[in-house]
Amino acid sequence: MKSVFKLPLSLTLMATSLLAAGAIAAPANDSATLAQIRDSAMKDDWAYERLSDLTDLVGPRLSGSAGAAAAVEQVAAAMRKLGAKVTLQPVKVPHWVRGAETAELVDYTGRPAGISQKVVLTALGGSGATPAAGLTAPVLVVRSFDELKALGDKVKGSIVLFDVAFDQEMADRGHAGPAYGRGSAYRFAGPKMAADMGAAAALVRSVGGANFRIPHTGATGVVDGARIPSAAVTAEDAMLMTRLSARGPLKMHLTLTPQILPEADSFNVIADWPGSDKADEVVIVSGHLDSWDLATGAHDDGTGVAGAMAVVETLKKLNLKPRRTIRVIAWMNEENGTRGGRAYFDVNKDKLDKHFAAIESDSGAGRTFGFIGSVTPPMVKYFAPLKAALDPIGAGIFERRDIAGAADTGPMERAGVPVFEPLVDSSSYFSYHHTPADTLDKVDPLELKRHVAVMTSLTWYLANMDENIGRVGKFD
Repeated sequence: MKSVFKLPLSLTLMATSLLAAGAIAAPANDSATLAQIRDSAMKDDWAYERLSDLTDLVGPRLSGSAGAAAAVEQVAAAMRKLGAKVTLQPVKVPHWVRGAETAELVDYTGRPAGISQKVVLTALGGSGATPAAGLTAPVLVVRSFDELKALGDKVKGSIVLFDVAFDQEMADRGHAGPAYGRGSAYRFAGPKMAADMGAAAALVRSVGGANFRIPHTGATGVVDGARIPSAAVTAEDAMLMTRLSARGPLKMHLTLTPQILPEADSFNVIADWPGSDKADEVVIVSGHLDSWDLATGAHDDGTGVAGAMAVVETLKKLNLKPRRTIRVIAWMNEENGTRGGRAYFDVNKDKLDKHFAAIESDSGAGRTFGFIGSVTPPMVKYFAPLKAALDPIGAGIFERRDIAGAADTGPMERAGVPVFEPLVDSSSYFSYHHTPADTLDKVDPLELKRHVAVMTSLTWYLANMDENIGRVGKFD
């Protein structure tokens, strides 16, 4: 006969009471706990409230700015209020400030007397400056690096325009990242190549999919000694200049007066939620705190920061204690230098064996379908319970990649730490990314809740796995 042992009712009630109070560990990755985390996150507005604080109260947060400094204090205070152990890690960051930015087409074939045409543009991060009164030069339109090289000495003294369209059709079909990568390559490398060939200035067609005459800024690779004025023009103005150049010579008057100030002192915000029996091991969940200065950085990357912060809030509310320490990081200076990610890596490069995994959210808060992870193929099967738990909210996809490719966690990933990201629909993300339109109203509160549900469930799952998911292959 099979013997069945049961705890006395009094002991059962005591264990239940201790579990509810957080005095004993909950079952780690059982389906009931995962469902509880998922459902709680889907009902919680805390992340949206913190996103509102960040965007509406602080606003733009470019590295070195007063906004970036205020954001550090705001996020640190919110995490301290939750009871996390907060550390401000010093980071020296670039301090570039935007000045005047105007342009007009002052001469072209068929121009009526007294007519000029305004061009809508915005300086690229790190751009050099024109004289205060601006400069006037011929515009040369190219559609590739090879076309620019073929122009040779004609480039000297000219304004080069890279008219390379963002492939919205590619983005609409689930490949927004590669579409952005193709365009941003011209934004980053194009101005430097033009400078090396003697150009007076460089323009790039905005890297984004919504043609509402909105310029999209971003970093450029110009360097001291050849830091020419560099700007992004709207898609409409790029197309106009291409049409006019086909008629004959085209000339522009351009004024850009940004400044590069001495590097500033800033911080990564690091908030630890201690683990239990594996407290010396760390699971990072993160987003970057800085934003471009044209808007309030709601999608890029307020949602990533708020989502990471909400992981701790959700678990605290449920009285759930992870086995491994959960480390929330709000990175500084992802946009124009990635100094925060590198500073963390430099301090922790000899402790990476204790970094079980790292999560980075930096693709906005579009519809979240699941998660991406750079684990080895044999490890995929161990994530089946997590996929099953997220499936009821339509977020049960696990897309394994050799390289996740996130920015701030990149140095760790290159050293072998598995990196994860939410799998997000980015088809409209680049309509707002790096533009004046990246504001709170563009974020759907329901989608942010789903985002938090995925982030929290994934973080908890990693923090409690029995299986060692190992190291990914190191790469340069």
